[in-house]
Amino acid sequence: MSTRFDDAVIFTNTVTLAGPASITANNITSSAAIARTQLAQDALKPFPIPFELFRVWNAYETALPGTSSSDDLGLYGGTFGTGSQLIRTYDVKNAGAVTLYARVRAALPAEYDAGETITLRMKCGMVTTVASASATVDVECYKVNGEGGIGSDLCTTSATTINSLTFANKDFTITPTGLVAGDVFDIRITIAVNDSATATAVIAAIGSCDLLCDVRG
Repeated sequence: MSTRFDDAVIFTNTVTLAGPASITANNITSSAAIARTQLAQDALKPFPIPFELFRVWNAYETALPGTSSSDDLGLYGGTFGTGSQLIRTYDVKNAGAVTLYARVRAALPAEYDAGETITLRMKCGMVTTVASASATVDVECYKVNGEGGIGSDLCTTSATTINSLTFANKDFTITPTGLVAGDVFDIRITIAVNDSATATAVIAAIGSCDLLCDVRG
């Protein structure tokens, strides 16, 4: 049995619902002003960091070169319709131990749930041939204070091997304590390769880079 009320009804005491109740989108108006903290949390949603934002690590005013050299990673555009972009090393076969870098700024999105999980994920691997000794990727991540300074390194994950022809996700945990939406990071990516006596090309590469965050809304 149902009862219809055509006018306003005022309850002066607690109302207990005898059965399940649900609220649909049609029940919520645009003036409801529901706070993000009242929404369900979605864990580790990806926010891609575009490759064109990466810069030369010790000359931040300079974009990554199209060809890797010295201690700089390069941004390789690929052929449209055939291959996608990579951030990668030059051919380091027989070069011994080499270390190359790239640097980028990234901000926590408006949806970020303050103090919750943050991960930097890169899909990495080797092109053509694996290194004879080792190949790793590492991350340093500092919060920018907006006054020309930074805090301490927030990345708690050590350098991780990428010495495989099969590209795989490499996750780096960022300490979230005290972080809120809009906080900006200064991030340096390091690829270190050690190779000797390899006949074919040895190239370490990054195929994607995402900031994964717990979000609401």
